[in-house]
Amino acid sequence: MRVLTVAAMRQVDAAAIAGGVPGIRLLEAAGAAVAERAAARLPAGGRVVVLCGPGNNGGDGFVAARLLAERGYAIDLFLLGERAALTGDAALAAEAWTGPVHPAAADALPPCDLVIDALFGAGLSRDLDGAARALVEAVNAGGRPVLAVDVPSGVDGDTGAVRGVAIRAVETVTFVAFKPGHLLQPGRGLCGHRHLADIGTGAAALEVGLGAATPPIYRNGPDLWAKTFPRLTGESHKYTRGHALVLSGPATKTGAARLAARGALRVGAGLVTLASPQAALAENAAQLTAIMLRPCETADDLDDLLTDERLNVVLAGPGLGTGEPTRERVAVAAAAGRSLVLDADALTSFSGQAPLLAAHLADGDAQAVLTPHEGEFARLFKGTEATAEGADKVARTRAAAALIGAVVVLKGSDTVIASPDGRAAINDHGSPYLGTAGSGDVLGGLIAGLLAQGMPAFEAAAAGVWLHGDAGLRHGPGLIAEDIPELMPAALGSLVEAGLR
Repeated sequence: MRVLTVAAMRQVDAAAIAGGVPGIRLLEAAGAAVAERAAARLPAGGRVVVLCGPGNNGGDGFVAARLLAERGYAIDLFLLGERAALTGDAALAAEAWTGPVHPAAADALPPCDLVIDALFGAGLSRDLDGAARALVEAVNAGGRPVLAVDVPSGVDGDTGAVRGVAIRAVETVTFVAFKPGHLLQPGRGLCGHRHLADIGTGAAALEVGLGAATPPIYRNGPDLWAKTFPRLTGESHKYTRGHALVLSGPATKTGAARLAARGALRVGAGLVTLASPQAALAENAAQLTAIMLRPCETADDLDDLLTDERLNVVLAGPGLGTGEPTRERVAVAAAAGRSLVLDADALTSFSGQAPLLAAHLADGDAQAVLTPHEGEFARLFKGTEATAEGADKVARTRAAAALIGAVVVLKGSDTVIASPDGRAAINDHGSPYLGTAGSGDVLGGLIAGLLAQGMPAFEAAAAGVWLHGDAGLRHGPGLIAEDIPELMPAALGSLVEAGLR
């Protein structure tokens, strides 16, 4: 699903109006969608406080208030600003409201069953202060359930950042397409349940907006990567499904690599080999069955292993150790032209040396995916545009991908996947229970396993992140990293049932 920036959404509205759809009709449709969601949350005859702002977001609130009043709900409408100052479609919507309009003040809000927040929309470009800030703080302190229009007031629609202070909503109704602020934290957490409504802009106007939003941003999901997802046929066998090589660290530090290897195998790689120092072979052998073992002490040993052309993906980093030996192994794997997944120690080994890593990746024209968390990202890209102060998560990840020449997966509760060509995906399909030791190692293995089966890097990374999140949602409380690979049959099975695999 495509995500539209605020500017692109304005293009959609403008194109719809230019195409013959009156702006007031769009506003009426938006207000009707809000009224429907409000009615679903209200008891019969319930009381609603509607907070309207000075723009079209406020106009949506006036329409919702009128429609709810016609259905028998008690409405208290408050306007931030002067009614006479309303213009355009918002003024038309206000004219159609025949009830009283009260000045919005923090100490004037009565008890109610629901607050409709129609103060400010996704295009808010300044921090809330003065009366607006006091009003938002009063709503949050009052504990009343809030239904937000477009975004919770105070949330930046493009970044999810809080503009000084923001409403905490139980539900948010937005229109035509999600904006980045609905998917990125902290905005996503403030939205509550997110409801997307069609307001009749039309397909042609949407295409204008999609064209304006380049390079594209996606909401991560099977529709993004289903066409490239590995599919088995009657002729499929282990050698057609790729062979992933996972580099293991020394004895007593092998668990992370085993988790990654298990993830690669469970997601469908035909063969997985764990390459470990001689002293760690027995430790790994005691834990592994289907995953094969090879000794590998040095970068030269890795070079020898990669004479086997069937080893088409190398995963380096989990538990591998930091420093020059790891940098040398990454250089060897990249020069061999293998697809790469780099995580953990492999990233930390290049702290402050992103150009050096980029040079290695370019040397062998390797297809690569980097999977840093915020700390690893900050260390690797220190001093570059990717860590520029004030940049949002999508911008930072895109900058990193362009600099490094690889797909970057910036992990977190709002993981962002970005390609060097500018494509980006925001993942909101996940669970906080994934925040456990070893979870990221399994994610690296899932991506490696999908790369081994021939998926392009951006799609493999996005699919791996989604499947990882799906495992977390399926398991819930008590999840540990070892559970994630074992949940892959169910997660993959759901794709089969949906006809996506």
